[in-house]
Amino acid sequence: MIGIIDYGMGNIRSVYHAFEMIAAEVTICNNPADLANAERIVLPGVGAFKDCIRNLRAGGFIDALHQAVFVQGKPILGICLGMQAMARRSFEGGEHQGLGWINGDVVHLQPSDVSLRVPHTGWNDIRFNPECPLFEGLPAAPDFYFVHSFYLKCDDDTDIVATCDYGKPLTAAICRGNIFATQFHPEKSQDYGMKLLENFINWKSSC
Repeated sequence: MIGIIDYGMGNIRSVYHAFEMIAAEVTICNNPADLANAERIVLPGVGAFKDCIRNLRAGGFIDALHQAVFVQGKPILGICLGMQAMARRSFEGGEHQGLGWINGDVVHLQPSDVSLRVPHTGWNDIRFNPECPLFEGLPAAPDFYFVHSFYLKCDDDTDIVATCDYGKPLTAAICRGNIFATQFHPEKSQDYGMKLLENFINWKSSC
């Protein structure tokens, strides 16, 4: 069972239907107790970082997620803002503490090429670590759909398993233990996105 966390932000239905398309058993988790029935967890998100953390805390999800991910070892997929929430902190609209799962900061996109607009919106190809099982079966440099104005700058490059270029290399995906997350939206990325979601379902939770 795939449990998608609904904390009042994000394209929950789009992610839900993407998993339905690949015949996954999926449910929406509206409260922390629902996580008990989920074998794998998805943390989506669209919006502001501080609102994301506030809503997760208000819903009682932060402690429940820590228990599920770090004590029970359940695989988790973060998508877009869901990935950024895993960082130590964000500088979006001030300084805000994140979940602290990944050592790194969420910082504003500032492309050196003035022709590159912010937000970074649309298709972009990625370069991924071929040893990461989440990208199994994908061709070299597959393209995925991005919508973001901030990105995760990791302290440790070994946490980064994919990058994209937008004036400079940016973190496109991270993986540590049973934690995997993408800046791009697999649910909006057609065949390549569906393949990545299939890989998440079959993932043995080790990077």
